[in-house]
Amino acid sequence: MIDELPQNARSATANDHVGLTDLYASRRYFAKFERITGYLNRVAAVMQADSKFDKDEVEVLTAYVQGIAYTFRALSMKYLLVGRDTGRFFGSLAMDVRESGFPVFNELMVMANDAHQAGRHLQNMPDADTLKRQMVEQIIGERTIPTKLQFALSQRLYYEELMRGHLFWAQNDPSLVWLSGMGDRRRYMLHWAVYDSQVNLPTIYLMELEDSGRTPLAKDERRWPEVQAHLMGQALGGLKLLTIARGIDEAFDDIHPKRLRRLHVGPMYSHAYTSQSGPIRDVLAEAHAPEGQDWALAWTDEVLESERVREERAGWFGTVEREVFALDPFSGRGVDTGATRTERSIILPERPYQVLAEKAPAGFAAVTKYVVSPGGRVLRY
Repeated sequence: MIDELPQNARSATANDHVGLTDLYASRRYFAKFERITGYLNRVAAVMQADSKFDKDEVEVLTAYVQGIAYTFRALSMKYLLVGRDTGRFFGSLAMDVRESGFPVFNELMVMANDAHQAGRHLQNMPDADTLKRQMVEQIIGERTIPTKLQFALSQRLYYEELMRGHLFWAQNDPSLVWLSGMGDRRRYMLHWAVYDSQVNLPTIYLMELEDSGRTPLAKDERRWPEVQAHLMGQALGGLKLLTIARGIDEAFDDIHPKRLRRLHVGPMYSHAYTSQSGPIRDVLAEAHAPEGQDWALAWTDEVLESERVREERAGWFGTVEREVFALDPFSGRGVDTGATRTERSIILPERPYQVLAEKAPAGFAAVTKYVVSPGGRVLRY
């Protein structure tokens, strides 16, 4: 609830981006996301059991979710002492309070820049054991709180987290997973991800394709870099899946996209941190859930599938295959969505779900609900 935002953040609610300058609000925010990202892996396992994802897709999704979790952990170290007088200004986490509930895009850009220089920073810092020993000496000898040493340790832990890698970056370049086929035609799964700068949300792409090139795509030094650059150039949340799939189908005669999937992770709703409008805000307000159970995370799965192949003339004597994609047949919306189907889900704790079930707001009947019990068990409704 906006009334529960930290006092020093409340004045900034006229804007979409709010700095979490309150120490305890900042720590609760990161603790909330640590729990949510932990639940996401369990939700993915439930989706696999329901045949919504196969084993390869779940492994890829789990890796990206883990990257999101590590990114939040790194940022929590960076801003561990926010609101404390450390002797220098180091800012506070800027989050999108109006739309996504996630950190703003610029936080990830700065983090990427810090990662390039993390080694140099760590070279010039005392190690963690030395800093902890100095803190103990100051507490015992001077009887003062070692705030500056605590800040130095938090920054060291931040750069160490960046050095470990496997974070979710603003751009996560395409990777290739071989699925089957060793001869003239091979099946791969391509996956890549971006942090959408327009809506401040992680977006994950999965593309299943067939490769009829002379050299396997994974070893083709000419095509593979071109495919990577092409896909990253089209990794925009506002671009229809149909446009992306047709783009690669027409740009590469020997690459045949059979299925393209896009997953939007978020927005995150929290009565204490975000001010989105709509039914979920009302549900969270009415639930009066305790800290840790006051949230809901939306999850949107767009899928585009090829229904058949047609041949098209190429040059004087040749032909190439072109995919014909199936669009959502209901109400002619396929042309608008550019997808074969779109499924929306929401993940939330038990107490907000009980209110959601009682209120039954319009538009939520077709939304799949993944409910997290106090013990961490995930059930689908």
